[in-house]
This record gives sequence, C-alpha cells and structure tokens, in this order.
Amino acid sequence: MTQVLEIPDLNIPAQELKMILAEALFSQGSVSLGKAAQIAGYSERTFSELLLKKGVSPVIFDEEHMVEDIRNA
Repeated sequence: MTQVLEIPDLNIPAQELKMILAEALFSQGSVSLGKAAQIAGYSERTFSELLLKKGVSPVIFDEEHMVEDIRNA
C-alpha cells in the first residue's frame, strides 16, 4: 500500500525528506530497520551506515531482548 503525503515546499530535496522521515519513524520504534531503509530508499546496510554517521544506533534493544541476550550469553 502506498500513501501520498502532501507537504508545502520546504526547499529540502525529496531524498533528504525521506531520510528524515525514515530516521524519525525508526528512532520512535514505529518501523523496523528494514522498513525504515525501504522508506529512505536505501539498503539496510547503507541506511545503517547513514544512521551511524549521524550518531544513531541501528540496533535498538528493549529490556525484554536485553534480558534474553544476557540469559543466552
């Protein structure tokens, strides 16, 4: 399903807007890394590298996953 979002002219290139949206949705936990990469138009690897350059970790651990990883260590 494709959705169209109409916004006023912000004088920001479309690719940059896609990246801003994807990063925000990913950081909020609204979408997965893969979905955010798709929104931004990049592979997961490239999107992860771009996040790292911005100081954003592409790996998000919630408490449940962290406890599980500690148990399995």
